[in-house]
Amino acid sequence: MAELSQADKKYLLALARETIRKHLAPGERGAGVAPPSGSSSVLLDKRGVFVTLHRGGELRGCIGYPLPLKPLWEAVQEMALAAAFDDPRFPAVAADELAGLDIEISVLTVPQKVAGPDRVRVGVDGIIVSKGLQRGLLLPQVPAEQGWDLEQYISYGCRKAGLPADEWRRGVQIETFQAVVFGEKRQPEDA
Repeated sequence: MAELSQADKKYLLALARETIRKHLAPGERGAGVAPPSGSSSVLLDKRGVFVTLHRGGELRGCIGYPLPLKPLWEAVQEMALAAAFDDPRFPAVAADELAGLDIEISVLTVPQKVAGPDRVRVGVDGIIVSKGLQRGLLLPQVPAEQGWDLEQYISYGCRKAGLPADEWRRGVQIETFQAVVFGEKRQPEDA
C-alpha cells in the first residue's frame, strides 16, 4: 500500500472541509471539487475511509466504509458529506457550525479475518465484528481514546453490531484492519 505524504494528508483535510462548505453554501450545492491534478497517485488508489467530525471535543458525526470502493479523494468527499449530513445519530451540520468542526480522516487497509479475539492488537487494529447479517465496526483509535482493554473493545464491537456484549464468547467473526489517522487537531507535520 502506497504511503500518504504530508501533502496528501493536508490536501484530503482541505478537500473534506471544502466539500462540506460547498454543500452548505447557497448556489454551490452539488458543485463538486475537482480531482487532484499533479498530486500523489495514492489519492487515486481505491481505499476504505472514514471521516470523523468533532465539535468542542465531542463526536459530531462519523461515517465511512471499510472496503476500497472508490478512489481515495472521491471517498473522502463522499464520507465528509455523509458524516456532516447523514449520520443518523446527529442532526445535519449547520453553516454556523463549520468553523468549529475538527475533521479527522482514517484511511484503512483491507480488512482481514482473524482466528479469534486474542489476535486483535488494541490500539493498532480496527475491528469488524459480525454474526449473520449483523456487523459492527470500530476504528483502531477508539479503544485508546476510551481507555478500553481487549475484552471491552471486543464487547463494544459486539454491541455496535447489535449483539449482546458477550456474544464474542459464543462465536463471532472478527476482521481487523489498520488505519492511517490524521486530522486538523493531529496536524500533519510538514515533510
